[in-house]
Amino acid sequence: MWREAATAALPEAEFRAPVDAPALADAERRLGGRLPAQLTALLTETDGMVGEYGTDIIWPLDHIVEQNLLFRSPDTFPGLYMPFDPLLFFGDNSGGDQFAFVVTPERPDIFVWDHETDSRLWAARELEDYLHRALAGDGDWW
Repeated sequence: MWREAATAALPEAEFRAPVDAPALADAERRLGGRLPAQLTALLTETDGMVGEYGTDIIWPLDHIVEQNLLFRSPDTFPGLYMPFDPLLFFGDNSGGDQFAFVVTPERPDIFVWDHETDSRLWAARELEDYLHRALAGDGDWW
């Protein structure tokens, strides 16, 4: 389903081998909570997704874990940004802005974090909508 949704928006989208259940369980253990169901479903089809110009529309699972642990660390950005704990980052635009699910409270919407202003803006109503917008969009499509 996810590969088809991606190739409908960008036939040249690139995919990786799927993630297995033990890797997903380990990621959730390390992050201290469940991954959003839509993201889990996508990762069982492809471990990330690459769009035009090599942009990681969806990061590989290892990168998802590393980035979220980094951003949630109290030593990383103290006093510089609003807390990142309610977000689960999973992709970027290759320009520094990152896309995330809101996990507290859980909701299907996708938000973009602007790294220059620390703003969090609504970008898509759910993951399939995000894929379509990100893969078919030009530049700052949100």
